[in-house]
Amino acid sequence: MKDLFKIMFLAVLSMMMVACGGDDDVVVEPSLDVTPHNIAGQWRVESWNGSPLAEGSFVYIEFERADRQFTMYQNLDSAQARTLTGRYYIENAADNGAIIRGNYDYGVGEWAHRYYVRNLTTESMTWVAKDNADDVTVYVRCEIPAELAGE
Repeated sequence: MKDLFKIMFLAVLSMMMVACGGDDDVVVEPSLDVTPHNIAGQWRVESWNGSPLAEGSFVYIEFERADRQFTMYQNLDSAQARTLTGRYYIENAADNGAIIRGNYDYGVGEWAHRYYVRNLTTESMTWVAKDNADDVTVYVRCEIPAELAGE
């Protein structure tokens, strides 16, 4: 009886060790500070409000660090791709973290919203509209297609 108890105890113990062993491989990338340096580069919209963009639709944006300019390539409001340029600004809001906002060149105006930047990593970031928490955009790092960037 004693041996049976030992065998059962060892079996349960080894099952517990195996069940817990897989968690060691999970790596969570830490969030970065929202700065022009950390968001500089090329991004594309992966999803908007929990869904991918409609097939054939796209939004790419490139942020330049030094002069805080952006170039956006998108086809959401026209049959052809459009290029929009302007400046972006990052503000630190004490209540909810960093906010990004921007102005378009050529008198087009301001972005529709100011956005809280959440979960900025080297590969992705999430924007939540300050005035509408249901307006959520997820961006992922990418290379902007050469045919859009005119290279």
